[in-house]
Amino acid sequence: MNALLQIVTYLILLLLLAWPLGIMMARIYQGEQTWLARPFRSLERTFYRLAGVDERQEMTWRQYALALLLFNAAGFLAVYLLLRLQAWLPLNPDGQTAVPPALALNTAVSFTSNTNWQFYGGETTMSYLTQMLGLTVQNFLSAATGMAVLVALMRGFRRQRTDKLGSFWVDMTRSVVYILLPLSLLLALLLASQGVVQTFGGAETAVLLDRTTSTSTSASSVEPLSASVTTQTIARGPAASQIAIKQLGTNGGGFFNANSAHPLENPTPLSNLAEMLAILLIPAALCFTFGEMIGSRRQGLALLAVMVIVFVGFLGTAVYAEQQGNPHLADLGIDQTAGNMEGKETRFGVVNSALWATATTAASNGSVNSMHDAYTPLGGLVPLLLMQLGEVIFGGVGSGLYGLLAFAIVAVFVAGLMVGRTPEYLGKKIEVFEMKMATLVILIPPLLVLLGTAVAVATTAGQSGATNPGPHGFSQILYAFSSMGNNNGSAFAAINGSHPFYPISGALAMLIARYWLIIPILAIAGSLARKQVIPAGPGTLPTDSPLFVGWLIAIILLVGALAFLPALALGPIVEQLLM
Repeated sequence: MNALLQIVTYLILLLLLAWPLGIMMARIYQGEQTWLARPFRSLERTFYRLAGVDERQEMTWRQYALALLLFNAAGFLAVYLLLRLQAWLPLNPDGQTAVPPALALNTAVSFTSNTNWQFYGGETTMSYLTQMLGLTVQNFLSAATGMAVLVALMRGFRRQRTDKLGSFWVDMTRSVVYILLPLSLLLALLLASQGVVQTFGGAETAVLLDRTTSTSTSASSVEPLSASVTTQTIARGPAASQIAIKQLGTNGGGFFNANSAHPLENPTPLSNLAEMLAILLIPAALCFTFGEMIGSRRQGLALLAVMVIVFVGFLGTAVYAEQQGNPHLADLGIDQTAGNMEGKETRFGVVNSALWATATTAASNGSVNSMHDAYTPLGGLVPLLLMQLGEVIFGGVGSGLYGLLAFAIVAVFVAGLMVGRTPEYLGKKIEVFEMKMATLVILIPPLLVLLGTAVAVATTAGQSGATNPGPHGFSQILYAFSSMGNNNGSAFAAINGSHPFYPISGALAMLIARYWLIIPILAIAGSLARKQVIPAGPGTLPTDSPLFVGWLIAIILLVGALAFLPALALGPIVEQLLM
């Protein structure tokens, strides 16, 4: 009953916050006046003046895509150079050295593509300047990029007989100035009030209440050397500001290595609730935005229903699996009455850990407050499969909903074939071109995941990255490429990235998973904008009905099962049977 109460409370709070936010975002993107216009309009205009942008000049889908790619390429280059040069730059009180080339490549791609996969520990690798000017800035810009693409697609459904989709520069700027920045300021203040650190001071040295002994070996002696340890170094930094946007922008990159399990990133149950709400807030709100911008709230609610139904089903599975505990630990005499607490923080417990794991992989977030590697096989299957469904159950800000719309296009096309009618969605005919582009969006991530996993398990370099043998080691590799190939960023916390294989192959997967999906989505938007809206007739399939919601869920699950069931059978499924 306690678990049910926590889950229901979370979902109610999420929907109550998402509804007004989604409506306000629709007004922002449509250029209407909101209460935020007075404090932030001058900031928006300043950006346009500095960039030489005419906010009234709209773009075709090709111009929109070119502007997006050039802007993101510039962001990648800036982050890469910052990583390589950080040893000689200011705001480096702990003396962090330059980031190695392969790791710098992977990190720059990761944060530019909104993946935020981390092969490093933030407190031992990154300077404060890198964290703020490089990674935090990209958290804003990569999130705004996904939101801008979704807005362009919405206009494609709404407009008729035009090749214009709006301006990338305007959509991105408004996403940052009116949505991401104000929400991040509010959340950062809340987190700081709970104890999340926000300081430019370097690491602190704390005196231990109880002395402990550290054992090491020396090259000149075969006997172990023991030393009394009386102090501990505690890393600090400007964390609250980065944590806020990492959650709101579905980024997920942690300031510290332990991510949101770290007591200085997520210290209290209230901070935990706030961060979990932030993970799904904008993806949920964008469903309301969609309904407002296309002129049919029922359409947005139908897509939100798909997300919530699938999310609740997977969440229930994860909570149940983790509450059962691990029978092998019980055989060793370890109490499992509280469930599987291995790898989880006691201040959060099983339910809030499983809820976070489900939310972070339903969204394209990647932050963690527990170690997914320590979940039961069935519990670990949930975040793994949620990523493999294509990050469309909430998904990343913008990217989740435009991915779900690609599935919706496929769903109406298949339904049209079954009844012998030309498929339509939101009054637009779905023809061969839209189907080709939607197919690319749906099939590229599974191809990346399965191909990357196959190469990894077939090579020595790939095999050396897994820290476990057998099915669990395979699950670790499959999880890594599922995460990078779907722009998620979460990890089993077990893949060794010291060899260049994973940083380089992962960077390639993240680039393709991000931009080879954005281009087809913009192409769909451009094609739809040129078409005329067809009035609904007796044979039109209602896409805001419970029937279509169920049909769309079936299509999503069917594609995921066909693509990944054989791979899952080699990993978590056989591991669950063995357990």
